[in-house]
Amino acid sequence: MNYNAPLTQMKFLLRDVFEAERVWASMPATQDVSSDVVDAILEEGAKITREVLAPINRSGDEEGVHWSKEGVTTPKGFKEAWKTYAEGGWIGLGGEPAYGGQGMPKMLTVLFEEMLYASNCSFALYSVLTSGAALAINAHGSEQLKQTYLPKMYSGEWSGAMCLTEPHAGTDLGIIRTRAIDNKDGTYSITGTKIFITGGEQDLTKNIIHLVLAKLPDAPAGPKGISLFLVPKVIVKADGSLGARNKVSCGSTEHKMGIHASATCVMNFDGATGYLVGEINKGLAAMFTMMNYERLSIGLQGLGCSEMSYQNAVAYAQERLQSRAATGAVNPQKEADPIIVHGDVRRMLLTMRAYIDGSRAFSLYTGMQLDLAKFHPDAALRKKAEDLVALLTPVAKAFISDKGFDSCVLGQQVYGGHGYIRDNGQEQLLRDARIAQIYEGTNGVQAQDLVKRKVIANNGAFVTLFLNDVRASLSSATHTEASVIAALSGAIRLLEQATDRLLKAAGTDPDYAGIVSVDYLHLFGLVTFGWLWLQVADKAVALRDNMASAKTTVDSAFLDAQLVTAHFYFERLLPLADSHAHSIQSATSSLMTLSARHFSR
Repeated sequence: MNYNAPLTQMKFLLRDVFEAERVWASMPATQDVSSDVVDAILEEGAKITREVLAPINRSGDEEGVHWSKEGVTTPKGFKEAWKTYAEGGWIGLGGEPAYGGQGMPKMLTVLFEEMLYASNCSFALYSVLTSGAALAINAHGSEQLKQTYLPKMYSGEWSGAMCLTEPHAGTDLGIIRTRAIDNKDGTYSITGTKIFITGGEQDLTKNIIHLVLAKLPDAPAGPKGISLFLVPKVIVKADGSLGARNKVSCGSTEHKMGIHASATCVMNFDGATGYLVGEINKGLAAMFTMMNYERLSIGLQGLGCSEMSYQNAVAYAQERLQSRAATGAVNPQKEADPIIVHGDVRRMLLTMRAYIDGSRAFSLYTGMQLDLAKFHPDAALRKKAEDLVALLTPVAKAFISDKGFDSCVLGQQVYGGHGYIRDNGQEQLLRDARIAQIYEGTNGVQAQDLVKRKVIANNGAFVTLFLNDVRASLSSATHTEASVIAALSGAIRLLEQATDRLLKAAGTDPDYAGIVSVDYLHLFGLVTFGWLWLQVADKAVALRDNMASAKTTVDSAFLDAQLVTAHFYFERLLPLADSHAHSIQSATSSLMTLSARHFSR
């Protein structure tokens, strides 16, 4: 499978639509991020993902990882690719500069993460989990922990892993059984078993830094008693060199539907030496510092897979000859026309394109809010950004990964039978994208988080904050057709009505929020994509009408394509909001009436 990062569209969104350089200039931590730096990172990122990672994607899936009592071996070519990747400084791209990171803003790193996932999902996970672990250590670790671990993690000499889930405890982390005993010397003994640990064991790095959730013997019950510990695979000596192997072992690796080259491990901690990260009994809060970033990243996994699927599907549709166009032969000198002339094939491709480009815009916008929340000097603006991040993160994770998977299904469908066989790679992308809907909190859990914690808990304040910005865009969209404004305005009203229904039912029907949560998240996602496509269309018209003086790198043909895709979204996809809104407003009694025993056949 070949992959070419869609740099033109990425740069258009970054510079023209979101005006990233203006945003970065407002914050001292990012004001030195220049156009030259952005171009260099995106172009080199496109190169390494195209030339180093994409070529080992298929072979890595075919071979998978190999487990033995001695450890886990990654597929052929992965160690060499990791060495090249690490030497390029990619792991520390968004890392803290004081410890060797490059300090790039999230608006930029989301684009590179998309490239990573598109070119090689399994490889990407080793890098992303390392960056996420480093983020948590930087936010909550002691100065000694930061100095000891972050430089080696940013350089790729060491990697990171998150150890949350246990055999009996998935989403309900409050019932974990992993225990920590205070050794009274600044260390803790960690004992327990964790499952589904991405990159828990591998042969890419000399050390693996596990962030482990555990409870002290006298900890409060439930999630309020969880602490976070740093547990290295190999003990680090005082001089920074590696010492003895810690009491950490990989019991097995999972045999999975997809991401075969990513080691998904059962990890056993048998009195392993660990170090407290943050405060005792505040581990869940410390871990969730990185979860907004990680959940956005998992949305990007769905986006990356669907972008790769789209590129393959377009190439196939332009080459595959089958039947004649409805309007007559387009290719009369050959026996049939390419299937891209057929209306249904175009429906599939345009649906993919509209969701993919909308997802990219959504990830950039969410990344911008993360940057503002972290770096902006104005406290009020930081608070607004924090609130928007809280609201949008579950939508970004769930809606983007749902639409990413749906798009991979369409990409496979374009190929017909040739998409079902392994030779063309479309089925691998489908398998690799599927897990993004499940891990880092299933998409159903994300929907529950959205409606219960981000809408009902604050009486809709976050939604009002968000919709104020949406309405401001409607008012300022001077280049957009009235039909588009009307379509989006109608969808906004549906979202407001659904929000009101949620808030009114919250005090009288305890089941209601859970029943309608997925419909509400998808309604919210469709409206958000409509808002983003409005901004894209308005900017495209403005630039196209002023090409002579516009400071942009795109041409009129690109802008016309953006406008056609935007109109397709408003005509064919945004109307799906009606069905979700109808479900939210409908009676819900049938879902809870059937007794549990009657579900059995």
